[in-house]
Amino acid sequence: MAEEMRTMALTVCLSDFRACRTRYSWVSDLLKDLGTFEASAGVSDGEEEEDEDSEGVWEDEASEEEGMEVDEEEADISDEEAGSGVKDDETGEGEWHGFGAEGTAQAEANASNKSIAKTIEPGNVGSETSTAPSGSKYVPPHLRKRAEADGGQVSEAQMKLIKQLKGLLNRMSEQNIASIIEGIEEIYRNNRRHDVTEILTNLIVDGISLHSMHLDQYVVLHAAFVSALHKLVGIEFAAFFVQHVVASYDRHFADLSDPTKVKDMPASTNEDNPIGKECSNLVVLLSELYNFQVVSSVLMYDVIRTLLDGDLSEFKVELLLKVARNSGQQLRQDDPTALKSIIQIVHSKLPSEANALSSRTRFMVETLSNLKNNKTKKAAGQMAGNEAVDRMKKFLSGLTKKRQVMSHEPLRVSLEDLRSADTKGKWWLVGAAWGGDPLVERQQEAQSVVANEQAVPDAPSENALLKLAKKQGMNTDIRRSIFVVLMSSDDYVDACERLSQLKLTEVQQREIIRVILHCCGNEKQYNPYYALVVQHLCRLTHAHTITLQFCLWDFLRDLGETSVGGAEILKNLSEDDRAGFNVKRISPARLRNVARAYGWWLAKDCCTLAVLKPVDFTVLKQQAHTFLRELFVHVFANTQLATPLLASERKEDLPTTRNRGPLEEVFLRGSKIQVVALGLVYYLQTTFEEQDGFLKWASEVALEALRTGMEIVPVI
Repeated sequence: MAEEMRTMALTVCLSDFRACRTRYSWVSDLLKDLGTFEASAGVSDGEEEEDEDSEGVWEDEASEEEGMEVDEEEADISDEEAGSGVKDDETGEGEWHGFGAEGTAQAEANASNKSIAKTIEPGNVGSETSTAPSGSKYVPPHLRKRAEADGGQVSEAQMKLIKQLKGLLNRMSEQNIASIIEGIEEIYRNNRRHDVTEILTNLIVDGISLHSMHLDQYVVLHAAFVSALHKLVGIEFAAFFVQHVVASYDRHFADLSDPTKVKDMPASTNEDNPIGKECSNLVVLLSELYNFQVVSSVLMYDVIRTLLDGDLSEFKVELLLKVARNSGQQLRQDDPTALKSIIQIVHSKLPSEANALSSRTRFMVETLSNLKNNKTKKAAGQMAGNEAVDRMKKFLSGLTKKRQVMSHEPLRVSLEDLRSADTKGKWWLVGAAWGGDPLVERQQEAQSVVANEQAVPDAPSENALLKLAKKQGMNTDIRRSIFVVLMSSDDYVDACERLSQLKLTEVQQREIIRVILHCCGNEKQYNPYYALVVQHLCRLTHAHTITLQFCLWDFLRDLGETSVGGAEILKNLSEDDRAGFNVKRISPARLRNVARAYGWWLAKDCCTLAVLKPVDFTVLKQQAHTFLRELFVHVFANTQLATPLLASERKEDLPTTRNRGPLEEVFLRGSKIQVVALGLVYYLQTTFEEQDGFLKWASEVALEALRTGMEIVPVI
């Protein structure tokens, strides 16, 4: 019986030891961590005494818990013995070392309890929590943005937003762009507007400014997408997007301008890995944004001027070509004067030797010349891009009709405004701060204009032309505007294009021919520029031909032929007027210039010889006779030439060709009216019968044509 009691006691002690060892294994790990914490905290002596006073309470509680656990374990063991019987003594004498181990474990547990008690005392808890931050503080947006940039961490909400926007952009095409825009609007309603704008801008700009070439349709699609959001979301989106694009363009362009950074770039061929395609893609994006009325011509002309600063490299020429081919026609319509100044700058930078120009530079100069002369020459690859632009413009116009748009006008910001937005502010946004000084800026602009006028004395300003128009007797605003256009145009094509932009009525258009004849007559030497302008205008509308006829009759009356004109005109003439106009004011130079101009117009079918119907060739006065002789000499000569004849005083100036066809055609048209034909036969026979050479041959051909057209042979 004693042996059984001994075996039972050993079994209980062994189970207690194993339970304590398992229960307090985590305490040993915690003690190690708390030991390091206490070493760093430096607990004072007074605190240690307070801890010792509290140890007794903690040990009593721990002993009570141990007692309760031992009773529970003894009850479990008795249940096991009742079911399975008493176990044999297998431990022997060596198991008493377990009591020593158990005592050690108990000591360690008591020590750990003391440490835990120290950590959870009210004083210690307060000292520990005082070092931790109490709650979250408000962080201003600029500091929050800086902290995010330094940490490089993106919140889960932003990651979800980026994934959502990227999915919409990847699925976007011309067919589903309307639904994609609706999805973007929904995202704007559910998220912070600035976050959506910033993420959208980064995704689009990063996707377009890749180091590779893009199809035109890809850039056109994203530019139309930005234009639609500009109209629907507001001007804030377009302003942020354009500023980000310009900043990215400036950064890439500066990298290419720095020779050290260019050397660090990986060497590769132009076809496989072209250098500078980031700038090229961004310039194309800016030009397409201009086509879709997101930005104005001010920004595009500023970009072109920055490309023209310094020497013209191959890369700059390529960027200029991109802008000219994508937005050239629109730039010409919006501001032809700025385009003219840019073309002058390009020509001033070209080398004097034509062989020194590269093929790309020659093509760029040809493209600008065609653009100036309104000669559209589209390449095969450019047709797809232009068709995409037309489709997207149609979509945007329909969007404006169906939806309520928030912005109509393009952003009229300059490149300097965007570059100084961080320092001066953004005046183009409502409510934004702006630190500029309008008075100082206007003074600087005025000084730059004066400097430019002094640098280019050959190009008169508009104010100087207006003063000159008043001196020339241009007494109405319409005449003065026509005069300014004629004097400031590059060539006759540019003049006709600008005259059509004046939006004159049919009655006001008559002043164009009158001003041209006035300017042509006042030239010291004959200038064929005016003749070519009228020729181009007569091809556009027949009304200018009628005006030419009446102006010729007015001029003949000024020469003294008072019978020339309609019945109503002659009825209103006074006796003094019938006696003759002020013939002295018609100078020989004016008479000669007007005769040469009409000679070109008659030879090129701008008007016919029927305009001479009211002229009585038998009683011509001296000045009228001189005028008509000069006119017919130039009619004869210009039928053989492709360009106007400048002088006819010498025989060497006359053409050497003998082509009967054009000359006969001119006089056959005039022979349809018998009165005109008879008068011309009389005048040509009496005027050119003693001539020889070209004039004799031409007069004989003209007489034959007149007699053939009348189907009679008049005897004069």
